[in-house]
Amino acid sequence: MIIAKLIYESLIFAINALITNKVRTILSLLGITIGIFSIISVFTVFDSLEGAIKSEINSLGSNVIFIQKWPWAMGGDYPWWKYLNRPEPKLKELAELQKRSNTVESSTYMFNVRRNVYYKNNSMEEIPVVAVSHDYPNVMDLELQDGRYFTEIESNGGRNIAIIGSDIAENLYQGADPIGKTIKIFGSKLNVIGIIKKEGESVFGDSRDNYVLIPVKYASNVVDDRNIQSTIIVKAKPNITNEHMMDELTGIMRSIRKLPPRAADDFALNETDIINKGFDQLFGVIKMVGWIIGAFSLLVGGFGIANIMFVSVKERTTQIGIQKSLGAKRYFILVQFLFEAVFLSIIGGIVGLLLVYGLTFLADSLFSFKLILTLTNISIGVFVSAIIGLVSGFIPAFIASRLDPVEAMRSSF
Repeated sequence: MIIAKLIYESLIFAINALITNKVRTILSLLGITIGIFSIISVFTVFDSLEGAIKSEINSLGSNVIFIQKWPWAMGGDYPWWKYLNRPEPKLKELAELQKRSNTVESSTYMFNVRRNVYYKNNSMEEIPVVAVSHDYPNVMDLELQDGRYFTEIESNGGRNIAIIGSDIAENLYQGADPIGKTIKIFGSKLNVIGIIKKEGESVFGDSRDNYVLIPVKYASNVVDDRNIQSTIIVKAKPNITNEHMMDELTGIMRSIRKLPPRAADDFALNETDIINKGFDQLFGVIKMVGWIIGAFSLLVGGFGIANIMFVSVKERTTQIGIQKSLGAKRYFILVQFLFEAVFLSIIGGIVGLLLVYGLTFLADSLFSFKLILTLTNISIGVFVSAIIGLVSGFIPAFIASRLDPVEAMRSSF
């Protein structure tokens, strides 16, 4: 009951402080508002960006391994000279992996080149033409909005067929149905048999909306793939861990390439977890910068709260004396002023959070990127505001609790 009364009275005093001295209180709370806005806006932007990036990375599959020439790395020194002379993965190595592996459920081989594409008088420049083996949709998510995927006979026979992205369908065919029509690449005509469902641009700036997928056996006949970066992608069977699959893949690849026991691997086994860990470190640093930026404003805001509370103690000295003469304990006065300081600080913090919330709407209307103010960040904003109020209001509250009741009541005469 006493705690409820304390909270109620402190809230009333905080509201009265806002109403009675609007300009002074607003200016004093501005530091808290700016500090919370700075910290939470940084957190909101980068939490949203981190979520979008991780969603994009995880769409590749957590149980997928990329066999490549170059290892992935995030930050630090990269000894590229060690990997320069490594061979690129080959289609025949995929066939051997499929024969020997007991942990791989599906696997595919792919490489891409950029070429101009044509249909009648329409053209698009520098389009990614992606050559894939037949099991590509079993390893990487691929959804078609129209048409079909290559049959196994078409893939293995290297037929001149293609699946195009939705942007290519719109720009080259100008509203006409591309299915059954041709597209000209490599100086030859390919029959269009499917259209990839529109995905939009990823956070990394690429999109399958402007891809052309063709059978790798066909691409091998029209492209010199000896110096083209290629990838074998493998997907683990259910209940097979990446570590287990990577151990097996390492042994198989070393056997295929006939590497001596003491020789280093001349291939890289990359997984999406490498990228996730790299971004975790990056965003950790960015969040630290956000705290540092906001800390200066919060420091100023803390002095503002302390100033309000010192003035409040001075204005209510007589009232404090009366309370004490009627039996109020020191802790009652102390807690009363602390609650008031916390409430004032939280009010400043809530204004900062409202500004961040407004920022999310502004971002949605101006950019395609969606900002999300999470409950976690709201909680952080309110908690930090409360802590600043608690710390800033302690000395004024302590002084108020130690006032002599007789001397306090005399101050009004």
